[in-house]
Amino acid sequence: MVVGRPDAERAVRLTAVPPAAAPADADPTDRAPAAPPAAPVGRSRRRPRRIDVLVVAGYLGLAALLTAGQWGRPERLFHQAGDQMLFEWMLARAARAVAGAENPLHSTALNAPDGVNLMANTSVLGLGVPLAPVTLLFGSQPAFLVAVVCCLAGTATAWYALLARRLVRSRVAAAVGGLCCGFAPGMVSQAGAHLHMAAQFLVPVILGLVFRPARDRVRRDGVLLGLAVAYQVFLGEEVLVFLALAAGVFAGAYALADPAAARRQAPALLRRLGVGALVAGVLLAYPLWFQFRGPGHYSGMPFYAQGFRLDAASFTAAARQTVAGDDHSGGLLSPNPTEQNSFFGPVLPLLAVLVVVRLWRRPLVRALAGCGLLFALLSLGPSIRVAQHETGLPGPYRLVRDVPLLDLVVPARFALVCVPVLGVLLALALQRADDHPAGRARRLRWTGAVAAALLPLAPTPIRTVPVGPVPAFVADGGWRAYVPPGRTLVPVPPVTGAAVSPATFWSARTGLAFTAPGGFFIGPAGPDDPTAHWGAPDTPTSLLLRRAAETGQVPPIGEADRRQAVVDLRHWRAAVLVQAGSSPADPVRATVDALVGPGQDLPGAHIWDVRPLVP
Repeated sequence: MVVGRPDAERAVRLTAVPPAAAPADADPTDRAPAAPPAAPVGRSRRRPRRIDVLVVAGYLGLAALLTAGQWGRPERLFHQAGDQMLFEWMLARAARAVAGAENPLHSTALNAPDGVNLMANTSVLGLGVPLAPVTLLFGSQPAFLVAVVCCLAGTATAWYALLARRLVRSRVAAAVGGLCCGFAPGMVSQAGAHLHMAAQFLVPVILGLVFRPARDRVRRDGVLLGLAVAYQVFLGEEVLVFLALAAGVFAGAYALADPAAARRQAPALLRRLGVGALVAGVLLAYPLWFQFRGPGHYSGMPFYAQGFRLDAASFTAAARQTVAGDDHSGGLLSPNPTEQNSFFGPVLPLLAVLVVVRLWRRPLVRALAGCGLLFALLSLGPSIRVAQHETGLPGPYRLVRDVPLLDLVVPARFALVCVPVLGVLLALALQRADDHPAGRARRLRWTGAVAAALLPLAPTPIRTVPVGPVPAFVADGGWRAYVPPGRTLVPVPPVTGAAVSPATFWSARTGLAFTAPGGFFIGPAGPDDPTAHWGAPDTPTSLLLRRAAETGQVPPIGEADRRQAVVDLRHWRAAVLVQAGSSPADPVRATVDALVGPGQDLPGAHIWDVRPLVP
């Protein structure tokens, strides 16, 4: 397969056929333009142009604008607050691992005493390790915001570089394509909650290495490919699964569109893949063993992944996080605001169809169209729904839902593959308009069409919600007088049914200063049950407190409950229980009082010293 500039692609296909042999009715813009003179070898060849610097600065500025609602505001989180708490904790944990030379794959700071298998969770070590200085100096929230900016702007920049080097000559066309790839509605919605899905800046790098047009330097490219794949595992394995599937589908579609080019390129491509697989396999052997067999590993998922599917009408709808979007309509067509991966508005899909029709003769375009259409259909899940109406029609996802690894994937995220497909098509369309003999008029028409498609999708600042502050008793270190080495601080309630976990949030904002039971992560349901479970395994006391929080009623407490509470506190190695901002009428506080005796009020918190109960 040849993924290169239009002139390179045509040159491969017409090696033995002079340009004069082209059909008389061929579109003149499909003919290969004269090759530019070779650039002189040296430093000047790699020096970025001024427009490159401006484009990257623009991407960074836009990403910073989208996160503006949280800079300098520790009392605000992005709309999926629990997910941000998790990723802040992961960044804080990575920084602690770097500073203290600790095992980055496992932590006992949460879920005491068993700990958390970080490889089996979205630990984003590929972001957390390089951002460790930011986290250590400024805290987990600024580090999270820097990570969001890097993910959005970095993904856009990487696609811009690939487009400019391989597919188009126009820097404007490449910039628009990169903008679409990095800041599409699905990317922005994921960035506010899921760093592991937004961190896609290595995707163009991997594709560029796999589909490199030249057939030399196979070993070097294979080694670089293996390193990039290994690094992507520590950013997000789910993105890597989508990338592998999409690259395979694209390669197959391209081979059907241009068998001769595929045959020429296949040997070098396969050798690169072989070297890359060997390098990545060596680097990832232990981390992957730890993920699937190490302490705290689990099987399955704690939620019904197949239920997270998209409505077919979402592909022409406006996402919540765009200038044309609203809070209501988007929520009806996607499982939640974070999974609005397919909301491309009414114009962009139509423009993409027009581009495919106009450029159909290009194998690259046919392969992109086939790949994008397949993944769009996969995102609809096992059965197709249109405008909230169940059609009863089976979706192609049914063919892969029982395949290992794919059975753990959220179907709605297949639509993220459509984002770079549309970005590349837009860049190709703008390049074609720039090359067309009609000149300025043609460019204006295509520019207007692209503007009409993209302006309604312009992202708005990611929405924020308020969050309760970390109690001063925790934030200022007052807990240290109560918690000796080897003991834990227990946030109340210790295990929550929702994603919002005080243990995770307080731990992240204090730099993992204390050890706690509970937390928001995925782990086994119990010591002898590897079934996936949200958070720590349930204990009778944690269930009792969660029931009080969710029902607003104080459950009846007997002597057996008090004895069980002591057993659970000893299991947690508890020293002090802490509840943020409660009142005497709070049902959870009243339940703890009934279990272990009255506590004491401190500024912003209520605590129970349980050291006498847990010698």
